[in-house]
Amino acid sequence: MAGKVAACRLDRTAVLSIRDGSVAEWGGTISAPEPSGMTRPSAMGRPRDSGRDLAILDATLALLTEVGYEQLSMEAVAGRSGAAKTTIYRRYRDKAELVAAAVEHRAPAKPPEPTGESLRENVHSLTAWLAQSISEQDVGLLGALFAGMRNDARLAQAMRRILRRDETAMTDGLVRQAAKRLAPGAAPLFAEVASAVIVHRVVVVGEPCDAAFVAHLVDDILLPLLRRA
Repeated sequence: MAGKVAACRLDRTAVLSIRDGSVAEWGGTISAPEPSGMTRPSAMGRPRDSGRDLAILDATLALLTEVGYEQLSMEAVAGRSGAAKTTIYRRYRDKAELVAAAVEHRAPAKPPEPTGESLRENVHSLTAWLAQSISEQDVGLLGALFAGMRNDARLAQAMRRILRRDETAMTDGLVRQAAKRLAPGAAPLFAEVASAVIVHRVVVVGEPCDAAFVAHLVDDILLPLLRRA
């Protein structure tokens, strides 16, 4: 009798999980209690497949670059990744959450440590690294993200959170090493101005961020803004 009661409880859990909106692995039907002595599989779903997760995120970035944010669909991601659409929706509530997760998954390169003896050396090193990092991004991907952020408030909110995190990591070393030589608010100012100028150069103008451009950006724009008066 105890075995029958336990089996019925498992089936009741299945009904509750469906009402809560999750997807039941066993199909969501209530079965009759098993005869005494028989065992049921665990009611818990299968563990997440990290390989499947990577395939979904990679497919999202590839399609985002190819078709843009507006045309990106969960169906297309499912087809490209080989995952079921229900699998994707179990992980991500909507397209904005999926795209943000795909972007966040791309581990940013580690910024250089500020080992120079002067403020200019360290600002120049960080600016050159940032210019290279942005230049290596696919222009189509950047454009798709900008367009998506303009039209989807949820994506914009998620992307701003990611950008703030990356900006803090980027400028942390510079602030630690040269805090006394930097003007108040120099770190966020560097992240905002340097990134904006480099993105404009790469995406809008379509010109490379060569050594001469980086030196101009550092000497004529950034250092006058960042140095403590």
